[in-house]
Amino acid sequence: MKRFALAMLATALAVTPAAHAAEQMDPALKEKARRAIDAGLHYLRGQQAEDGSLSKSVGITALSLRGFLESHRGYNEGDGPFVTRQVDFILSKVNPDGSISESLQNRSYNTAVALVALGATKNPKYADTIANGQKFLKGHQIDEGEGYQPDHRYYGGVGYGGDERPDMSNLYLALEGLKATATDPKDPVWQKALVFVNRSQNRSESNDQPWAANDGGFVYMPGWNPPEFGEGTNSYGGMTAAGLISLLFAGVDRNDPRIQSAYKWMTANYTLDHNPGTDAKHGLFYFYNAFAKVMAAYGEDTFVDGTGQTRNWRNELAQKLVSLQAQDGSWVNPDSNKWWENNPDLVTAWTVIALEHVVR
Repeated sequence: MKRFALAMLATALAVTPAAHAAEQMDPALKEKARRAIDAGLHYLRGQQAEDGSLSKSVGITALSLRGFLESHRGYNEGDGPFVTRQVDFILSKVNPDGSISESLQNRSYNTAVALVALGATKNPKYADTIANGQKFLKGHQIDEGEGYQPDHRYYGGVGYGGDERPDMSNLYLALEGLKATATDPKDPVWQKALVFVNRSQNRSESNDQPWAANDGGFVYMPGWNPPEFGEGTNSYGGMTAAGLISLLFAGVDRNDPRIQSAYKWMTANYTLDHNPGTDAKHGLFYFYNAFAKVMAAYGEDTFVDGTGQTRNWRNELAQKLVSLQAQDGSWVNPDSNKWWENNPDLVTAWTVIALEHVVR
């Protein structure tokens, strides 16, 4: 049990190598961001049902729980029911196959975010549940077990569960769950995942698919993007952030050309007004969440964008998110209802987590 706790701590440190970087933030803005986090958590606490759930969803409840556990307040199970009821709801949805989900449709997504939340408790009591969840995610990865060979474009990917096709978003979340719970870096899951990651990047040097271009960004899945972002295989912000952080989770060196080309795309196409690479606001808060995670993990406080301007991403993202918060402490996407971004429970949890990465 002690080894489990030490492994969890080591992994947390590995995922956020620049934990001191928030010192580069404007102090007044950092304080505003912390107050926004507090208000968001207060909103989420008020949305809890009697059983501890939010929106009756394991995934949203797990994201909310993570927001509490990773906040600057250092909340933990000792703070009482507003934390423990969320844990209990998640545990009540553990299935015999190791998945943690209230439904078959989103088993991978729900299990992945539940693992991150349970890992964040630092409670060794959940070690078996976490190990079984890891086993489920690794078994859910598309590989020889499902009759797929490495030359198939789906190989190494992960889908929702219930959806037979894998995608870059679910793979990133699965890898985050595995990384956050100290999965062995030598486990084959990582190298298999990199096969799919490579085939989702617009980089023909490392992508063997004929559609691949060379701008370094990522698409939703090999050869396809959601129609909300236009036809074709153009790179866009949400998936480029997901792809870049997946490379980092899998242990790829920061100087690797795949990482450098993805980082170059993301900084060159930087905007917080819409999903980069598109004119759309679909998936905008998903992007904010993934962008905050990947920039914190990459470890640079500033970058030069495509117009030659130096950007402090922490200050700018904090300012943007604080400005979008409603009076009741929640956030929601007023411009799109795609992918549940009209659900304030989900969007508030995502945004709280994003701000927590900003102020670390």
